[in-house]
Amino acid sequence: MNLAVYTGSFDPITLGHLNVIERSSRIAEKLIVGIGINVEKMGLFAPEERIELATRVTGHLDNVEVRSFEGLAVDFVESVGAKVMIRGVRPMTDTAGEFTMMMANRKLNPNLETVFLMADGQYAHVSSSLIKQLTPLATDQQLAEFVPVSIITELRKKLAVRK
Repeated sequence: MNLAVYTGSFDPITLGHLNVIERSSRIAEKLIVGIGINVEKMGLFAPEERIELATRVTGHLDNVEVRSFEGLAVDFVESVGAKVMIRGVRPMTDTAGEFTMMMANRKLNPNLETVFLMADGQYAHVSSSLIKQLTPLATDQQLAEFVPVSIITELRKKLAVRK
């Protein structure tokens, strides 16, 4: 696989995301992490902040590039010249929705293949929503079980502002 794209909102990026990114970077010569921007949704982190955080935590991976996009993920994947979209799935919770999205993506672009990667077991339950709930209550050490240590300060600042 020459080029693959892993899309998501990454708001915030979690250890589950990072696990899928690291594993994807081993099966693709180049991996683009596509951070989807929905201008109608108010995210925790601004698009530029999500790009910076994702770039920071993937800096050790020479073949990974982080970009943002608006619109359909399939259009973004095609625009960068990729034929493979990586999707991270959690057991049970994501399967039905991801399958529906994969079928819609095949209709929109039949030349695009979707590859599902499940995060390793210790991250299978981690979601950005869970992180937002845990952050005000958990210690830094506890949060480090769910998110990269290097983003904890920014995560705490964001959630302190929103209280």
